[in-house]
Amino acid sequence: MEILSVASYSALFLTLLYAIVVCSFIRGWHRLVPFKYTNTQSQIPVSVIVAARNEAERISATIEDLLAQDYDSSLLEIIFIDDHSTDNTGAIINSYADRGVKLITLNEQKALNSYKKKAIQTAIGQAKGKLIITTDADCSMGRNWLKTIVAYYQAGDYKMISSPVAYTGERTLFERGQSLEFLYLIGLGASTIGNQNPSTCNGANLTYERDAFYEVGGFKGIDDLASGDDELLLHKMAARYPGKIGFLKNRDAIVYTQAKPTLRDFIQQRKRWASKSTRYKNKSIIVLGALIWLFNVSIVLNLIMGIFNPVLLGTAGLQLIVKLAVEFIFLIGVTRFAKRSELLWLVPLLSIVHIIYIIFIAIAGNSGKYSWKGRMVK
Repeated sequence: MEILSVASYSALFLTLLYAIVVCSFIRGWHRLVPFKYTNTQSQIPVSVIVAARNEAERISATIEDLLAQDYDSSLLEIIFIDDHSTDNTGAIINSYADRGVKLITLNEQKALNSYKKKAIQTAIGQAKGKLIITTDADCSMGRNWLKTIVAYYQAGDYKMISSPVAYTGERTLFERGQSLEFLYLIGLGASTIGNQNPSTCNGANLTYERDAFYEVGGFKGIDDLASGDDELLLHKMAARYPGKIGFLKNRDAIVYTQAKPTLRDFIQQRKRWASKSTRYKNKSIIVLGALIWLFNVSIVLNLIMGIFNPVLLGTAGLQLIVKLAVEFIFLIGVTRFAKRSELLWLVPLLSIVHIIYIIFIAIAGNSGKYSWKGRMVK
């Protein structure tokens, strides 16, 4: 009986901590002041860098969106890096050469674990812009995207800017569930910036000063890991330039991409994202992640043990109610910003599925290799 009491009290303590953590996310999100674009003349040269591998199906649309930006073309440099594509990605990119799109072709003979970082670093070495902006080869953006980012940079004197990414064009319940979960992750990253403790961002919409990139040593020290060209670089920037990391809370700055069509693709992507956690230098982020993981484990254990003891079943029920409530409140603000409030009805389902997902991905993402762009990496 004493053991059951300890288990119950421990679960309640973890629940309280989880509620406090998500409430801090809510506070951080609302601390971010929406940015209002003002039509100021910019003289800042910008290099947009896109690493691409086997993206022949979608890459033309991305290039067209970049060329359609409402930004002085004399200040804009668009660089694509073809990362050993086996389709005609390189040829498609090269067909835009007469419109100013530059192509770099990677010719690495030695096998690497981090081709994407090599691609980005190679492009930065040849880039002329003061600002480096990275996005992905399967993304789309509105014509005000670039000028909004630059205006925000000018207004805040930032060294790095994380901007929002969202899914679009969902066709199934599975994809809509991913869309809501992804908004949660984007909101979480934004909120930590709002709380002046940056933890996550997304390389599909990331901006930083070229000089600052070299000042922190670029990808040195993290270049052996396949993933992490975004988050791990963010941590280096935040450590070197405290208070100089911004999140651009403006709908014109959103970059859109698509959810994964299959469960296998989704799991491989999330394993890749989770693999970065082993290299976090900020111990507070690691402790926070561990507490969230333990909270979810405690729910599962209480549900299992609750079969034999109704008290623990009641504890699990309380945990689920608290989890659902704080996550719903957090997602109200994030989905409203993205104009995707219709996804909120999925919160109860997502909140429950997310328990198993968190437990599994935390283990799987740090315990082996995963598939990325047709390669097995770690």
